Amino acid sequence: MALKQKSTPPAVVPYFRPEALAFLRNLAKHNDRAWFQPRKAQFEAELKEPMLAVIRKVTDAMMDFAPNFIRPAEKSLFRIYRDTRFSNDKRPYKTHVAAWWSHQGLAKTSGAGYYFHVSPKEVIIAAGAYMPEKDQLAQIRHWLLDHHAQFSKLLKSPKVRSTFSEFEGNALTRPPKGFPADHPGIDLIRCKQWGLAATLPAETALKSDFAATVIRHFKIAAPVVDALNTPIAAAQAPRKKVLFGLH
Repeated sequence: MALKQKSTPPAVVPYFRPEALAFLRNLAKHNDRAWFQPRKAQFEAELKEPMLAVIRKVTDAMMDFAPNFIRPAEKSLFRIYRDTRFSNDKRPYKTHVAAWWSHQGLAKTSGAGYYFHVSPKEVIIAAGAYMPEKDQLAQIRHWLLDHHAQFSKLLKSPKVRSTFSEFEGNALTRPPKGFPADHPGIDLIRCKQWGLAATLPAETALKSDFAATVIRHFKIAAPVVDALNTPIAAAQAPRKKVLFGLH
């Protein structure tokens, strides 16, 4: 009797198969270790490895427009495991896969950077400063005092407005302490984050040009990301030493 041959695993490509979205839908219904652990190999084949392939292709392209964000793909990929330590929601797994590129020298989620995620419902591609540290928040706000018009112009550029459907500011109801309420840039200064986001159909992730779609969005958002990181980089730059009272 002929031996049954093992099925060949799918080749790793920089996009997803329909089975990937089906896995995430089932994970949402059975979000527990008893369901996930026997299917961990399937998760890695259908989601983790294609995700890493997308990240690598995007990162290679970023050499041309965001060279300070180059990092190993494994560093950009978020874990599928949720941090439940301080949450009432104890479900152990996320129901999407996500990646974030942070500026070299900054903590993973600080500063301004690039993000995308894939879920059964949608693909979200975003860029900006979403979790700036306290000092970074102040640095961006003080920078906007003098550069709000320049930054607003970037946000209103035709390419940005036609590519990104949302500006995420999570603004304060009042001006932050020490900032004048009548400042012409106060609407931007009141923000606690500055982000661009586009929501696309989940099926976008199944197309062979998925990585190219992410790259196109990131490239258009790059001037906004660079602007937000400008005051942060300036604050981190080492000061010149003074020699005999001369610079």
